[in-house]
Amino acid sequence: MEVNVTVRISVAIPIHNEEEVLPELLHRVRASLDGIPGGPHDVVFVDDGSQDRTFELLGAAAARDPRIVVVSLSRNFGHQAALTAALDQASGDAVVVMDGDLQDPPEEIPRLVAKLLEGFDVVYAQRVGRKENVFFRVAYFIFYRLIASLSKLKLPVDAGDFGIMSRRVVDEIRRSPEHNRYLRGLRTWVGFKQTGLPVERAERFAGRSKYSVRALIRLALDGIFAFSIAPLRASAVLGAVAVLLSVLFALYAIYARVVLDRSPQGFTSLIVVVTFLAGVNLFFLGIIGEYVGRVYEESKARPLYVIDKLIRQGHDRRTGRERRTGPR
Repeated sequence: MEVNVTVRISVAIPIHNEEEVLPELLHRVRASLDGIPGGPHDVVFVDDGSQDRTFELLGAAAARDPRIVVVSLSRNFGHQAALTAALDQASGDAVVVMDGDLQDPPEEIPRLVAKLLEGFDVVYAQRVGRKENVFFRVAYFIFYRLIASLSKLKLPVDAGDFGIMSRRVVDEIRRSPEHNRYLRGLRTWVGFKQTGLPVERAERFAGRSKYSVRALIRLALDGIFAFSIAPLRASAVLGAVAVLLSVLFALYAIYARVVLDRSPQGFTSLIVVVTFLAGVNLFFLGIIGEYVGRVYEESKARPLYVIDKLIRQGHDRRTGRERRTGPR
């Protein structure tokens, strides 16, 4: 698909142990950018502490193609932190965000750009035709609708990180210093004119997913706790219901003793009720702890990531400086 308006595009891609995917990824991303007039475009790869030959392959590609920028983090900081590092280095008028496993097809980039040029600031890919197994498809389906129902924001369903954002949206996101990041939520929070574009979700090209079930659950919790206080309100509502029921039972006990001349029986029922309420208390204490823990993490004000190496236009430099998010 041809794009006829001049625009500079940056593609932000976090990478972790993807040496099997990289040759195909590089070929397809560069081919997509070649079809977009304007420029100079660039591709920002962030190596998030890979243990294989990922950085070596990226360095060789950057030496051959000045459009490629490579950032190597000092260790694995996680997908969302690596994506933030990529946004910090992106210099284009608009930034395409995508994963490095080719489940986000690079061939869709011109379509995203064309839609952005219609006057939108954000165009997010709405995933259709997922190729994951039934368990993950059901889990994703439930999660997106759960967080959309809990959040005050109108979060789009079935929309991951893949999409394109205008420069002003990227700059606003970079001003958000929170550590437990859910970038697709921040993208919605920024506002401006946004729209979705149906994109078929491809299969992973090679290798295994770097997102374990535990990591996916952690990302889901980050999204819920970052954009909703509904769990806290649920604890208050449940507490109020428990108080109401206990008052009603107390009134019944008084009535039974005074009028019916007998006391309510049921030691087993009492134990079940006490155990249930104790479990509920501990559950919601854990939820409160999640919010408190996030406040604690923010209070330490550590940087989101640390850069080890930066390769831009064939020059490789090592830096010990910490880089924080913030306006350029």
